[in-house]
Amino acid sequence: MSDDQKLRVSKIHNGTVIDHIAGGQALNVLAILGIDGADGEPISIVMNTPSDRLGTKDIIKVEGRELSEAEVDVLSLIAPAATINIIRDYDVVEKHRVNRPEEVVGVLECPNQHCITTENEPIDSQFEVLEDGVRCAYCDTIIREDLAAHILAG
Repeated sequence: MSDDQKLRVSKIHNGTVIDHIAGGQALNVLAILGIDGADGEPISIVMNTPSDRLGTKDIIKVEGRELSEAEVDVLSLIAPAATINIIRDYDVVEKHRVNRPEEVVGVLECPNQHCITTENEPIDSQFEVLEDGVRCAYCDTIIREDLAAHILAG
């Protein structure tokens, strides 16, 4: 099959392509990045397409938006194999794999109702990134599953 026959979604003029997301995780990636389409930016999502590296993968294309370093750090928590491509004038001008940060600050909500970060104190949540999840720096609560459900509302 030629490359033209494989193209499932058109190229974007300017924006970000997030490739090599584990199959079925694209909607969680959009949630963790706070992208819901309400701003009117075109968003393309390909889910569960064949991948030599992952078996199946998802791809997200967001027109008119380049991800910040903080967004990429959070993205790495649920899509550690992802590749970020920055597109300008239809060309890839920057391409890199995500790197898991040592910690994330102010992006996740601690599930412990007694944690100081959930008690109306002027303090940002802070989580140490573990191999299999994240640990609250204040109360040591560990989150191993469904990180997207703990994202603070933007």
